[in-house]
Amino acid sequence: MPKDIASAAPPKATQASGLGTFGGVYTPSVLTILGVIMYLRFGWVVGNVGLLGAWLIVTLAVSITLLTALSICAIATDRVVRVGGAYFMISRSLGIETGGAVGIPLYFAQALSVALYTLGFAESVVNAFGRFDQTYVALIVTIAVAVLALTSAELAIKAQYFIMGAIALSLLSLALGSPLEQTQLEMWGTEGGEPFWGVFAVFFPAVTGIMAGVNMSGDLKEPTRSIPIGTLAAVGTGYAIYMILPFFLATRADAATLVEDPLIMQRIAFWGPAILLGIWGATLSSAIGSILGAPRILQALARDGVLPRWLGFLGKGSGASDEPRIGTAVTLGVVVLAVVVGDLNLIAPILTMFFLTTYLVLNISAGVEGFLDSPSFRPMFAVHWSLSVLGALGCLAVMFLINPVATVVAGVIVAVIFLWIQRRELRSTWGDARRGIWMAVLRTSLFQVGHDPDPRTWRPHMLVLSGSPMRRWGLIELADTLNHNRGLFTITSVLPTGSRSVMQQEEMEKSISNYLRERQVQALVRVLTAPDPFEGVERLVEIYGLGPLVPDTILLGDNESSENRDRYCHLIHNLHQAKRNVVIYRENPQAASQRRRQIDVWWGGLHANGALMLILAELLRDGLDWRKAQIHLKLVVPDEPAATLAQANIKELVENLRIDAITHVLVANGRSFDEILHQSSRHADRILLGLAEPGDDFQAYYSAMQERLQGLPSTILVLAAPNFAFADVLQN
Repeated sequence: MPKDIASAAPPKATQASGLGTFGGVYTPSVLTILGVIMYLRFGWVVGNVGLLGAWLIVTLAVSITLLTALSICAIATDRVVRVGGAYFMISRSLGIETGGAVGIPLYFAQALSVALYTLGFAESVVNAFGRFDQTYVALIVTIAVAVLALTSAELAIKAQYFIMGAIALSLLSLALGSPLEQTQLEMWGTEGGEPFWGVFAVFFPAVTGIMAGVNMSGDLKEPTRSIPIGTLAAVGTGYAIYMILPFFLATRADAATLVEDPLIMQRIAFWGPAILLGIWGATLSSAIGSILGAPRILQALARDGVLPRWLGFLGKGSGASDEPRIGTAVTLGVVVLAVVVGDLNLIAPILTMFFLTTYLVLNISAGVEGFLDSPSFRPMFAVHWSLSVLGALGCLAVMFLINPVATVVAGVIVAVIFLWIQRRELRSTWGDARRGIWMAVLRTSLFQVGHDPDPRTWRPHMLVLSGSPMRRWGLIELADTLNHNRGLFTITSVLPTGSRSVMQQEEMEKSISNYLRERQVQALVRVLTAPDPFEGVERLVEIYGLGPLVPDTILLGDNESSENRDRYCHLIHNLHQAKRNVVIYRENPQAASQRRRQIDVWWGGLHANGALMLILAELLRDGLDWRKAQIHLKLVVPDEPAATLAQANIKELVENLRIDAITHVLVANGRSFDEILHQSSRHADRILLGLAEPGDDFQAYYSAMQERLQGLPSTILVLAAPNFAFADVLQN
């Protein structure tokens, strides 16, 4: 059964004690941007693609993150962003399934980021001193960072101020440095270098720091103010530094040296140890930012019920600040496994795909909210939806350019998680934009459909007069089989006036909808009251629908009694006058067959009823339970000469209509139609018969039809509407 879930984290009672813009957003964001990739791989980037190539990579990467940052700002200034950051934003915009499908990979991306940074720290230590094992150094640093995060998030944030000072000192030392050798400026790198998009994949994690502040959203004093200001300021700072650094690198060392020496900045700098301080500070601060962010995403996922129930303990917080210490311990285990792998160039591209997927969906979230322009979406930082769409397209294009296979794999992973969450039928207590999306699609579709039916795409739009679906399931099963989840049909029930209030009618509609959903039947439900059931049906047929989407086929049960047969026949007459197809299902439980192998269509020609019966027989056979059924097209003629001509005509017609059917031309030889019908169709699994147009003596005709069908298998009686050429549907 569906499970209701609450918001990831309630607002804190002590917001005044939260982190500010500089300490909670700008500092962790800019320190994550100016991290291990800048110190240990930026020289490699410039050496492979040259000065112009490096500028192009930086501009392209920052453009994507800037557009994503604008989308984040729009969402963050529309609602308070709680614990979970990007996951919280996506789940509240596109639903818990989409949020969870992105949030789970995002958690692992943040966790792997810790490994990326601690491995970078270890690599710099080994390159500088050469006496240590890189894996052991990375493990020690990882554990130290986790202990710091477990001790206090506020203490970890304060430590970042000292780290920022070390990074500033290192950049100043690099700017004051001198060339290593006579250098020829390489604008596009050297021959034999790594491909452009491969280099981009390695560099891109350097600009993913925009998530650091968002992931700390639950700890901010004013998230709606701090996230936009701090994030955009960090993006601007990072872009300025990343555009200046390639010039210093390209003019002070040749391409081969830049590629081969990960610590080239130390050799170029005025004071080499300052670079080591910067590397260590940057890697540690980035690791701290990620080890603070990842457990909070895990905490939000657990609190929203996205994770399996037995992992619910991961949603628990500790202390007055609600710190996710259990989640931090679990994240430490994930990071340790990644550190054992120990390859920066292997981890970085994986992170790129995970982060690009998150950015893609964040942009879609903001774009959808902006496009729908719902009254509830009122961001203080307004961004036009087209910019968010451009950011989403940029993310998608770059993902395919980097690695099409990895992009498809990432898409499959997200889709599998989405379907897994969807099957669990989680229900959130918050609203999201999905209803608005479907309303926009519905509005556009309604105006595109038009009022004139197209024979090429026609299928019955049924109104099923089933009453209680529990008692007349056969009608609903038939409608569902004919529908194939491709068209529309509505289950309706007419109740006596005064038997239900409006609220009770709504509750009854919900109850029936849930009953249908549990049996995998997709149908609309309508319950109304009327002083007389026949009058109620006629009124419903007259008013029910939306624009051109009105039911054109009325499906009735054949359970009328002889006392009200006159009114029943009068209803059929009025439905026909209203230009609706009338389909009457006469179910015979005693003659019910489970074979579902033979469908008999008693045919009198292609006009009107004949064409509609063939269409319904084809739709019935297309149903999953009727796939092995064979249509038997049966025609009665008076004598043998007529049979020869009819056999040739009907065979040619079936071939022209592309219908897989066995044709039978039956010679009466003085026998009545009733006798032929019972002899030929007594072993059929379903029978389709046409009804005559209602006239003055229709009640007597219908009574005779009831007698005729006694003892036969379940039968479908068909009366085609007079205003539609059903033959065109078959001939198209």
